[in-house]
Amino acid sequence: MAGHGDEILETTNDSLVENIAEKIHRDDSESEKKTKFDDDDDDVDVKKHHDAPSPSSSLKSKCNRLFGREKSVHQVFGGGKPADVFLWRNKKISASVLGGATALWVLFELLEYHFVTLVCYILILVFAVLFLWSNASKIINRSPPSIPEVRIPEDTLLQLASALRIEINHSLQMLRDIASGRDLKKFLAVVAGLWVLSVVGSWCNFLTLFYMSFVVLHTVPVLYEKYEDEVDAFAEKALMELKKQYAVFDDKVVSKIPRGPLKGKKKD
Repeated sequence: MAGHGDEILETTNDSLVENIAEKIHRDDSESEKKTKFDDDDDDVDVKKHHDAPSPSSSLKSKCNRLFGREKSVHQVFGGGKPADVFLWRNKKISASVLGGATALWVLFELLEYHFVTLVCYILILVFAVLFLWSNASKIINRSPPSIPEVRIPEDTLLQLASALRIEINHSLQMLRDIASGRDLKKFLAVVAGLWVLSVVGSWCNFLTLFYMSFVVLHTVPVLYEKYEDEVDAFAEKALMELKKQYAVFDDKVVSKIPRGPLKGKKKD
């Protein structure tokens, strides 16, 4: 009887030990799963943190644009059809405009046609074709050419004149400010620009200079838009170097130029 009781007690102890071991194993598995889940969440948070653009980098990319602009290149050119032509949004139209300008430059510069002579020849040809077509249509029973009636609206002409007047007045005011000695930087920039223009003008005539400017407008903006970040970074470094050189020039030259007394001192 005592042996039977010892056997039951041993069996109970074994079952209890197995239950405790199974519970410990289950708790370890749950803790491992929880730890793994927490690690995955941390990895996702770190990835989101790295993928999200930092405010400082976005602000830097916004502030370090060329000439401090905040608009896109397309908006700088007005955002309309002229901007689409300059930036080659429609390659057929842009190529046609550039090709037409090139053809005119070849006619007037290389072939040495005179502008008035060429215009007169073209008008003679157009009028002759339309006149013969209008008279021949009665004989061959064909419809005459449809010549559109072209009129310039008064409102459009007034708006163009008003916009041109505003731009001319703004340019005159800016030239007056530069000539009055209020802004040394603008004065030096205008003098340097006029000097470069005079050098380029001595190499070629006005028509070639105009054609070169036209080609630059059709090539430089689209290339700049394509490599905008690289150009802005290089321009920022160049601007910093120019500021350093200007500071040295101001310290050694400009600051040593004698200046007259102030108005307040004259009254005293």
